[in-house]
Amino acid sequence: MGYTIAMLGIALCVLLCGIGSCIGLYKTSTAAAGILGEDPKKFGKVMVLVLLPATQGIYGFIIGIIASGSVSAAMSVEMGWAMFFAVLPMTVSGLASAFFQGKSAVNCIYAVGKQESLSGKLIVYPGMIEFYAILGLIISIMLSGGVAALL
Repeated sequence: MGYTIAMLGIALCVLLCGIGSCIGLYKTSTAAAGILGEDPKKFGKVMVLVLLPATQGIYGFIIGIIASGSVSAAMSVEMGWAMFFAVLPMTVSGLASAFFQGKSAVNCIYAVGKQESLSGKLIVYPGMIEFYAILGLIISIMLSGGVAALL
C-alpha cells in the first residue's frame, strides 16, 4: 500500500506540472502567433517568453525520476505518505506557477509586439514567477532524498 501511495504522489506531480505547462504554453503560443502574424521578425524576441512555462513540466518530470528511484515495493504506508508529501511542493508550485507564468508572459509578448526593444527587460516579470517553481523543485528534491534515506 505504501508503494501505491508514493507512486500516486509522484504521478500527480508529473501530471499536474505537465498540465500547468500545457496551459501556460497554450496561452503564450497563441499570443505569439498573433504577434508573429503581424511581424515574423519578432520570432526570436518572443520565443523565450513562449517557452518559459514549459520548465515546470520539466521540473515535475525530474522529480518523478528522482522520487521513483527511491520507491520500493516494500515501503510502509507511512513511508508512502512521506513520499507523497515530499513531492507535493513541486506538484503545487509547478501547476500554479506555470499557469500564472503563462498569463504574465502573454502580456509581455503583447508588449514586445508593440515595442520590440522591451523584450530583454520584460523577461524579468515571468522570470520572477519561475523562482517559485525552482523553490518547489529544490524542496521536493530535499524531502524525497530524506524519505529515501529512511528506507
